[in-house]
Amino acid sequence: MPVTSLQGKPRPSEEAGGRWDSISRQAPGRLEEGKKAEGRMPCEALRSALRKAFRGVREQHRAWEGALAAVAPLLASLGSLAEQAQALQVADLDQSPLHSFPGLQGRLQAKHRAAAEALLGQLHQKMLPELQKTRDAMGVQVAGILLLCEGPKAELGLESSFQRWPLYPSLADMVEWLLDIERLYHQIYLEAKLLLLQVRYENLTGMQALPKAWEQVVQHSQQQQGTVEDALLKVSFFLKEAA
Repeated sequence: MPVTSLQGKPRPSEEAGGRWDSISRQAPGRLEEGKKAEGRMPCEALRSALRKAFRGVREQHRAWEGALAAVAPLLASLGSLAEQAQALQVADLDQSPLHSFPGLQGRLQAKHRAAAEALLGQLHQKMLPELQKTRDAMGVQVAGILLLCEGPKAELGLESSFQRWPLYPSLADMVEWLLDIERLYHQIYLEAKLLLLQVRYENLTGMQALPKAWEQVVQHSQQQQGTVEDALLKVSFFLKEAA
C-alpha cells in the first residue's frame, strides 16, 4: 500500500470540513474498535513520538503564522522611511522656508537612517530567529522520529508500518507527512531569510518594494499550509485518544 504524501496537495477548507463531518458521523460506532486496535499497533515509542510531534506541529503552526504576520508592519514602516529618505535626497532645503536651520537636511537624513537601521536590526535579530525557531523545532522532532524508525532497537516491520487502523493513518503515512511539513517550513524560512538579508539602507528602492515582496512570501506560505491542516485533520483521532 503506497505512502500518502501531502506535499503540494493542500485541500480547500470546505473539503476538509466535509471530511471531518464524515469522520465524526462514523466515529461513535468505531471508537471502541479503534481503541482495541491501537493496543495492537507496533512500536509504542514511535506512536508516542508521533503524537508529540503532531501536537508540536499544531502549536508551531500558530507561532509560524504569528511570526509571519508580525513582519508586515515593520516592512511597511521601512517602506515609508525609504520614501521619505528619497524625497529628502532631492529636496533643496536651502531654497525653502527651512533654510534658516543650518545642517537640517543632514540631521534629517541621519535620523531616517538610524530609524531604518533599527527596524532592520529588529527584523534580523528578532523576526528571523522566530521563524528559524519554528523551523528548527520541526527538524528536531522529525530527526528523533527517524532515529526511532531506523535505530537498532526499532520494532517497526514493513507490514506493520504500512498498516492502517480504523481511526488512524498508518505509521508510515504519518512519518511522511511530518517530512513534508518539515520541508515546507524549511523552504519558506529560506525564502524569508533571503529576502530580509538582502535589504540595505543604501538601496532605498529595494526597501520600498519590501512590503509587496513579503506579501508573496506570506501567500506562498498560506498556499502550502493546506499540507499542515490536512495532516492535522487526518491525525485528529490519533491525537485525541491519547489526550
